[in-house]
Amino acid sequence: MNSSRSVSVIGLGRVGLPLALSFADHGLRVLGVDHDAGVLAALGAGRMPFAETGTQELLDRVLPTGRLELAERAADAARADDIVITIGTPSFSHIESDLRQVRAAVDDLLPMLRPGHALILRSTIAPGTTEFVAGYLEKRRGLRVGEDLFVAHAPERIAAGRFLEEISTLPCIIGGVDEASSERAASTFALFGAPIVRTTPVQAELAKIWTNILRYTTFALPNLLMMDCERYGANVFEVIDLINRDYPRGGIASPGMTAGTCLRKDFAFSEERSNAPGMLLAVSRVNESVPLFLVEGIKRRVGNLGSRKVAVLGLTFKRDTDDERDSLAPKLIRLLERELADVAVCDPHAPSPTQPLEQAVQDAGVVIVATNHSEFEGPAILSEIVSRAAGDSLLVDPWNALGTGQLFAFSAEAAALSPGAVQAPARPEMT
Repeated sequence: MNSSRSVSVIGLGRVGLPLALSFADHGLRVLGVDHDAGVLAALGAGRMPFAETGTQELLDRVLPTGRLELAERAADAARADDIVITIGTPSFSHIESDLRQVRAAVDDLLPMLRPGHALILRSTIAPGTTEFVAGYLEKRRGLRVGEDLFVAHAPERIAAGRFLEEISTLPCIIGGVDEASSERAASTFALFGAPIVRTTPVQAELAKIWTNILRYTTFALPNLLMMDCERYGANVFEVIDLINRDYPRGGIASPGMTAGTCLRKDFAFSEERSNAPGMLLAVSRVNESVPLFLVEGIKRRVGNLGSRKVAVLGLTFKRDTDDERDSLAPKLIRLLERELADVAVCDPHAPSPTQPLEQAVQDAGVVIVATNHSEFEGPAILSEIVSRAAGDSLLVDPWNALGTGQLFAFSAEAAALSPGAVQAPARPEMT
């Protein structure tokens, strides 16, 4: 790489690949690093390995320029001046952040690092990780951070499907371990034109994980309300309407299957050292219990599921995305299968093979809207489901995507309710 400014991105997933393409599109020489041969092969063939709005066009534009190179070893990233790490940071089952992938990448880089390198952590990390990496580099290599090397955290907060829109508009938080590191990282990300907000590493780390914790908790409240309404025989959508209508301190969201790889794990980064242990675990338990809540609600209404076909509409964790990571739909499917139900799945966005809608709902005794894809919304879809499903079918719609204003509704009742149903509030998007 012989450009006057070059950057490596380690990890070409849903965070790293759009970032690498955007760097290249802004004129930088970019080395994209990933150990997944399938990802590298897809990119070499000019094909995005996942869906993200506008990125296939971006890849088509970038590849002919030669500014994007690919490699499979983290050590190769040292060929660039700035090294951005965007690899996964899961959590252990013991409520502890798992830094093995980040540490492995840093270990691979250690012998290749030279004075002038900048290491920017873009992955979601637990508080204290940026300082740990800086200290680790100094201890293992003897290079002085802030003079020889520059280390910072620049958390990614962009919503799935909105990368190209938000990379240039969302404030970019930069947490350098010192002023020089902040300046270096800021100069790298400034080319996107978004406002730069400088802070300490730990405050950048906290801002990122608590952004996701806030959303995870925000979605748990209507889910818990949904369960309360079932207990008392109330309509959750009508109660939410009563809370929000013309009330300046309302604003509760609609219920739904709250999941996704960020929301489900990031609370652990705070919980492992929390002063209120169990609080965020309780939030997780609410969201994680929604599939079982739905299955039990179905059984109360239709009885044994062993002789019934159940159609599950949606496999991804979020509306109109192909991202299946940490979706609750597979958990719902497993619970249904344990009840000996015959499960059919439809998802027009999921990479996993599923059935067309008309085939999935044909003669189904139960139809569950697990993901609120736009393809599952509105009276036309409701009419098609009712016409194809069994005559006494039960519709289960925690999103109110079908517009019936009922969490559980038998098909005849749902068809009658649809024109004048209570509409749930628009639900804020999950990251």
